[in-house]
Amino acid sequence: MTQHQHTDALVKGLNQQSLADMPSHVDTPNYDRSKLKAGIVHIGVGGFHRAHQAVYINELLKTPGAEQWGICGVGLLEGNRGLRDILKQQDYLYTLTVRHPNGQIDNKVIGSMIDFLFAPEDKQAVINKLAHSDTHIVSLTITEGGYNFNPVTGEFDYSNPDIINDINNPNDPITAFGYITAALKLRKEQGLDAFTVQSCDNIQHNGNVTRKMLLAFAAEQDKELSEWIATNVTFPNAMVDRITPVSKKSDIDYVVDAYGVSDEWPITCESFTQWVIEDSFCCGRPDWDNVGAQFVSDVTPFETMKIRLLNAGHSVLGLLGSVHGYGTIDETVSDPLFAEYLRAFMDKEVTPNLEQLEGIDLEVYKDTLIERFANPNIKDSLSRICSESAAKLPKFLIATINENLAQGRDVSLATLVIAAWCFYSDKGEDEQGNTLEVIDAMQSELHEAAAKTATDDLAFLSLTSLFGDLNTQSAFTSHYKNNVEALYAPASKIKAIMKNVLEPKGN
Repeated sequence: MTQHQHTDALVKGLNQQSLADMPSHVDTPNYDRSKLKAGIVHIGVGGFHRAHQAVYINELLKTPGAEQWGICGVGLLEGNRGLRDILKQQDYLYTLTVRHPNGQIDNKVIGSMIDFLFAPEDKQAVINKLAHSDTHIVSLTITEGGYNFNPVTGEFDYSNPDIINDINNPNDPITAFGYITAALKLRKEQGLDAFTVQSCDNIQHNGNVTRKMLLAFAAEQDKELSEWIATNVTFPNAMVDRITPVSKKSDIDYVVDAYGVSDEWPITCESFTQWVIEDSFCCGRPDWDNVGAQFVSDVTPFETMKIRLLNAGHSVLGLLGSVHGYGTIDETVSDPLFAEYLRAFMDKEVTPNLEQLEGIDLEVYKDTLIERFANPNIKDSLSRICSESAAKLPKFLIATINENLAQGRDVSLATLVIAAWCFYSDKGEDEQGNTLEVIDAMQSELHEAAAKTATDDLAFLSLTSLFGDLNTQSAFTSHYKNNVEALYAPASKIKAIMKNVLEPKGN
């Protein structure tokens, strides 16, 4: 029994009416939510969106004249039903608990979302909302896999059954591309301006990728429409950053204590937040730069820095830490060996590939990353970090490996991470024999390839859709074979292998 179960009946649920009873230390919306219009329709309302873009809008709405920038959420998947029900019950309000590394906590209620449409119940309502003249921006957090591109070639995947459905059934879409294309067709027919399509996902050149994929999809449906989209729709690139763990029961309990209300799906995040956006909007945009975002002409070097250091750094800790038996990022990086390994990876294998950015001190940025990862108040699970690695690692880590190989530089630190991914995918357990929660759309393919490692050291690398020609690069495979043999040896220990990679014998 939790400490709150006996008093739950006395605790009010979070809604517009209960805002008035909030403690004074809670930052609540001070704007009239009844006057807001949904100028942004956001597809894929997960924890990150609610800790990032929706928070920037919440802050902007505190200034007069921003009323047209409310958010309507859209859930495309059956799994979004529960979130829709909770948000609707809570008048689309939710709590945000911001945890600083020093223990300070900021308590907020976010009011920028004013509606949520659940596509499986009414597809046409979603299309109509996207096509509405109030909608200026359609934004996305649909994960890397949602963009439907081949991770090696970068080309659109026409073989996806959902995509085949959407191409052949324009009025009965399943995917984000199907909905967006249907809505843009309606806008075109009604003589309305196109809306901006804004990716907020952790993908390098996310706007360019979104544009390429949407145009490829639309061209299969309607060539003339695809040309109209190419001419009229803008797809700003952006770099987004805020660590947002999956919500837990303890977060719900905390909200009851700190806020005096019950929130059934609260969000907890770190205090750091960053958003660098290419200023390319065809239908107006919010003044996000007034609330901490940064508009630039070219996002590329910022996103490369973040993806190769933060996201890849997460994967380094996630896969190595999981094999060892750690459960969270802060626990893993608090181990001096893992911190040393991560910093060596960032210094030796990533930094040589990065540009120097005006206003960014890379050494300070790397220091800040390790401080953020070590935040004891953000319990970010390694299972979340390692989830969908097949969609993440080609951009986060393998791209760095390929660049270093092309320049004749060392890849030994990153190579161990790939070997650990093989072991993780094959065994599904840590070195103590505890079962790991492996979450990946390619889980069966990963396991099948990795399971052949016992008889073929390079079997995992046969997944060329992920690894390209790494299995032919001797500068990579020599390290990889040594790591695999060490990992698969009886009673092997990842920490001993890490030490050997950091300080090779004979040096």
